Amino acid sequence: MPTKNSSDRELVAVAEVNIKNLSRRNFLGYLGGASALLLTAAACKKDDNPTSNSGTDLGSGDVGILNYAYALEQIEAAFYTKVFESPYSGITASESALLGDIRDHEVAHREFFKAALAAGAIPALELDFSSINFSSRDSVLGTAKAFEDLGVSAYNGAGKLIASADYLLLAGKIVSVEARHAAYIRDLIMPGTFADGLDANGLDMSRSPSEVFAIAGTYVKTKLNISNLPTS
Repeated sequence: MPTKNSSDRELVAVAEVNIKNLSRRNFLGYLGGASALLLTAAACKKDDNPTSNSGTDLGSGDVGILNYAYALEQIEAAFYTKVFESPYSGITASESALLGDIRDHEVAHREFFKAALAAGAIPALELDFSSINFSSRDSVLGTAKAFEDLGVSAYNGAGKLIASADYLLLAGKIVSVEARHAAYIRDLIMPGTFADGLDANGLDMSRSPSEVFAIAGTYVKTKLNISNLPTS
């Protein structure tokens, strides 16, 4: 009988083969299948008391990091969904199509983590986007750039905090998608700048959870407790 670890490796191997044949429009289906890897962890490691007087507790260990990613994906998915409630003035068919794909990716990411974490998932966040002018192209694209850059730096910073190699693999697949989004948004704002924002070694920025929420917290009304997340 195969062990749990060998079964996980088999699932990852199957996912590796299948993803080569995926288009951006069947990405959601892939994520739904891959979530089987995370369901076991959520069931085994979820906190019995996810909330406290200090706010909603993201949890500890890998499940805490998954909830951290889930919180960020909730923000991004909600932002892009709102963009399409009343598209900004002058949006082109090409911009609408490609921003729509980004929205679908972020919704897929959000639903992936929600399903994978199951009962261990934090509740839906209460968000506040009142500071964003959704009728302005500059405001929408500037915020999209900030969110995508923040997402990339958050996944980069979380990599060292993930204990499971399988979960690290999946996080790597998601951050690569976020980086594609960041490059596209940069090029929409200023053609030819898709690779800007890298350091002298050609690397993207890395941020810790506390640094990320210091920025993302502007849009989150739900009080979050990140004190139990791993730090090394």
